[in-house]
Amino acid sequence: MPEYPDITVYIECLVPRVVGQPLEKVRLASPFLLRSVDPPLAAAVGRRVTGVRRIGKRIVVALEEELFLVFHLMIAGRFRFVARGAKLPGRLGLAAFDFPSGTLILTEAGSKRRASLHVVRGEEALAAFDRGGLDVFTADAVAFRAALTSESHTLKRTLTDPRLLDGIGNAYSDEILHRARLSPVKLSTRLSDEECGRLHAACRDVLREWTERLRRETGGRFPDKVTAFRDGMAVHGRYLAPCPDCGSPVQRIVHAANETNYCATCQTGGKLLADRALSRLLHGDWPRTLEELEERKAGLRIDAPQGN
Repeated sequence: MPEYPDITVYIECLVPRVVGQPLEKVRLASPFLLRSVDPPLAAAVGRRVTGVRRIGKRIVVALEEELFLVFHLMIAGRFRFVARGAKLPGRLGLAAFDFPSGTLILTEAGSKRRASLHVVRGEEALAAFDRGGLDVFTADAVAFRAALTSESHTLKRTLTDPRLLDGIGNAYSDEILHRARLSPVKLSTRLSDEECGRLHAACRDVLREWTERLRRETGGRFPDKVTAFRDGMAVHGRYLAPCPDCGSPVQRIVHAANETNYCATCQTGGKLLADRALSRLLHGDWPRTLEELEERKAGLRIDAPQGN
């Protein structure tokens, strides 16, 4: 799912391309995309774009007379900006928005249609999409700690809860926790003041650094490779790859469709956190440390029947 850095770069690339431009035509390929009926999508046609902004992980295109197009890309939704009037791409194309300057195409990979578009009128209606999460860049230390401790959850869940913190998802939460040297399963209510300050700084630094990096990579071009797995990430998506700081193999916790990546040496004092997939394989003999894990794996390889 695109998070703060990706959403920010999307917006910065959309502004010079669509602000001041009239929306000439909308081509809706998937009826599942549009999640609202009043005002109708047709009401947006002919109106000029007055701005583009972010609400959490949503991208808002503001039109004349306080009409707003609210996009949520979810996991696999992506934007492309192509030549005016370009055809929608096959199965992936959800909608096309034609401007004099070009066409904004929304695509979604996979068979599940999770991306959404709402058409709303007025700032009050738009405010309903704000989940209330704290902006880590504008919050001071007191406000940040208050948000973290308002509920007792693991740090991984806390960082990705849009009611508590704004714009952080699965990928950058892994990177933030690695930078802060904190376990993903540590409870938010058990952080010391020093740990809380470290986490706040890591949130700002990681999001700022990756936003700058994505800006450099796009170089003003419209981003066409928005992904949760990027070269240069410390732990996210790097299961068993060496941690860039200590060299230990990156570990994971698998829960349903989500995977949390972490470094046991840097973040959990060498303690291995239980992973469901490997727990089922090893049953009750779950290792406590990286060294024990390697011993268990070696034993399993030795005991496995050999092919002829």
